[in-house]
Amino acid sequence: MRNGRYWLQTLGCPKNQVDSEKLAGLLEADGFVPSTDPGDADLVVVNTCAFIDDARRESIDAILELADSRRRGARLVVTGCLAERYGDELAAALPEVDLVAGFGRQPVPPALPRLAPAGAKVELRARRPVRSAGSAGSTPSTSDSFDLLSLPRPPSRAPWAYVKVAEGCDRRCGFCAIPSFRGPQRSRTPAEILAEVRRLASDDTMPVKEVVLVAQDLASYGKDRAAGPGRVRDVGREAPLVPLVRSVADVVARTRLLYLYPSGLTGELVDAVLATGVPYFDLSLQHVSRPLLARMRRWGDGERFLERIAAIRRAEPLATFRSSFILGYPGETEEDHDALLGFLEAAQLDWAGFFTFSREDGTFADRLAEQVPGELALERLRECAELQDAITARRRDQLVGEVREVLVEAPGRGRTVHEAPEIDGVVRLPASVPVGSLTDVVLIASLGTDLVGELAATVGRDAPGAAPVSAEAGR
Repeated sequence: MRNGRYWLQTLGCPKNQVDSEKLAGLLEADGFVPSTDPGDADLVVVNTCAFIDDARRESIDAILELADSRRRGARLVVTGCLAERYGDELAAALPEVDLVAGFGRQPVPPALPRLAPAGAKVELRARRPVRSAGSAGSTPSTSDSFDLLSLPRPPSRAPWAYVKVAEGCDRRCGFCAIPSFRGPQRSRTPAEILAEVRRLASDDTMPVKEVVLVAQDLASYGKDRAAGPGRVRDVGREAPLVPLVRSVADVVARTRLLYLYPSGLTGELVDAVLATGVPYFDLSLQHVSRPLLARMRRWGDGERFLERIAAIRRAEPLATFRSSFILGYPGETEEDHDALLGFLEAAQLDWAGFFTFSREDGTFADRLAEQVPGELALERLRECAELQDAITARRRDQLVGEVREVLVEAPGRGRTVHEAPEIDGVVRLPASVPVGSLTDVVLIASLGTDLVGELAATVGRDAPGAAPVSAEAGR
């Protein structure tokens, strides 16, 4: 009799990817083996996202598609943010699902009969806020509960890995429902994180060369552990993330940080990032209009952001910047939009993502007047994206002729320090370059967001490279 086979589909952000890897390790410890085809699996697990409406639709579509394609007798489990946020209501709306398992619940269902498919239309309302298993003040109520954040990590299948350093968030941004179902911030100890990093880096099969630290609010890592009641950190005390970054950088060749709240980007943290040799700054800005950011319950404005970016570029001209922005937040005016366009032109970010506002149950923004029509928000998004696409293409062209160290993450594909995994462009390489190697290449062309590289030993380290290829060539 064969071992049970599982198929695990992950939707959403890198933090969900970490959760999925830990769930996979848990399943394999229970005797399951991964399947290469969901139609051949005995257990099909969907790790869902519920951040915005589009993400919920994508999650539900994936659930229904896998419900139709699974083999007879296979069990279908829904976990992740959608399961935690909507709970029993999701189970009632999707009778084809055998188990809805929120955070901290075993994803292995009991033996249940195969249920008949239901209609594809699903409308959900968020249930009351809950704490995840293992949160401060919570007590697991069933024997199949566990703390997902503390689960052991299986070996990586790539030469890089996300490492989640904290769960939840203490901020209350006007548009975000995540704290209502992920709970308050819970930071892991430095010892736990470093033990995980060392295990990943020392794996014989695929040693990890790049660690990407992630959390909902990464710059606030450790403040919940360092602070007393009210979680107010002592003024002048070094942010706990700074020594953690230094320690991780002592173990792996590359340390990258994602999701930095701008007010947390202190001079100490900037210095720590630059010292890693990966001058990549992923700043969660969301907008630049001071009045609109105040309505978002967020810190900052375009002038402060530009000053910080300029200071970092003075310290390290090769610094790379990424951010994301919301278009159509309630009350956004044409003046606000023009300010964002002006900021994009002035900032010359390497990468940026744009999203239209999603009205979320229970958030501050859900109650605001002056809701922006969806068509207008989409028009503003397209205008920003068009401007940023041209900026990104120019920034990529400027790298042509340069020599960069590339981490080869798959045959024929790698990344320099200028690209984060899965969200930015890549460097196309000869397929013969070994996966997992750190190799110097000459960047000889740009193709849209991607670059083309040849081995520096072949071209010669002083070679100027080819003339830039038009960014339109890869589109």
